[in-house]
Amino acid sequence: MTEWDVKKLRILRTLRDRGTVTATAEALLMTPSAVSQQLTNLAGQLGVPLLEAQGRRVRLTDAAHLVLRHAEAVFAQLERADAELAGYLRGDAGQVRVGAFSTAVPALVVPAVRLLAAGDRPGPEVRVREAEAAQAYDLLAAGEVDLALSLAAHAPTARDPRFALLPLLADPLDVAVPAGHHLAGAPALRLADLSREAWIFGGSGPWSEITTAACEAAGFVPEQAHSAAGWTAILAMVRAGMGVALIPRMVSASDRPRDGVVMRVLEADRPHRHVVAAVRQGAEQGPAVARVLAALEEVASTFVKQN
Repeated sequence: MTEWDVKKLRILRTLRDRGTVTATAEALLMTPSAVSQQLTNLAGQLGVPLLEAQGRRVRLTDAAHLVLRHAEAVFAQLERADAELAGYLRGDAGQVRVGAFSTAVPALVVPAVRLLAAGDRPGPEVRVREAEAAQAYDLLAAGEVDLALSLAAHAPTARDPRFALLPLLADPLDVAVPAGHHLAGAPALRLADLSREAWIFGGSGPWSEITTAACEAAGFVPEQAHSAAGWTAILAMVRAGMGVALIPRMVSASDRPRDGVVMRVLEADRPHRHVVAAVRQGAEQGPAVARVLAALEEVASTFVKQN
């Protein structure tokens, strides 16, 4: 029977995800030569070539991809075993490391932690790590967090065997306009009414994509007058009359804009962004992770009802 070495299989999977031996070594705190030696040993154990030269780099062979397709099921089963063992040893307490993008921390994670603390039995210890939406899956795959909150726009394909995805909510997008803007009090405001306005959004990343997609769905390409990634900076520029911006309801609900900014609901267009929770495949069955997920779902459903 072929010998399957889980440690070496994890190295092979990391190489697939990271792309180079050097990046794999950095992620696993190994030397590049140790990574190469471990993969050479694995190829000898399995009896198939796993890597082939591609210029100065290496690429995975078809046999390596076949091996990893089967290995993913092994990894998922090991995650389930770890979760079940943790539940046996610690009950449903334990520690859950949560990676979340900035607006999800006050709107979802903090209320979920409070909900767990208010229960009649001890809840898991939640450790929070703020991370960009696109970075969350890298942290999850690397084992640096146990649960990630991100945006569906950055989620891997649903067929990705590494992760289990749970949709949490569709976060409405409202438009922020200066208080003295001629459309601040206009009835039934639509995105198309703002097609000639100066827009404020990030130069790249999820918010650039979300703003551009929402405006294009309304029939126009937004003119980007200013670029900013932080909501404090964006709202400050709106307040100063420098432009308009789409703002997630999660932002305005947790940090109400101050005087000088009017938030308008776009009832006709109903733009939104999808927030998802992700865990490594199999880990969702662990008692501690399951309780945190349940708390996040409850907070998300309350958020939807209130907004």
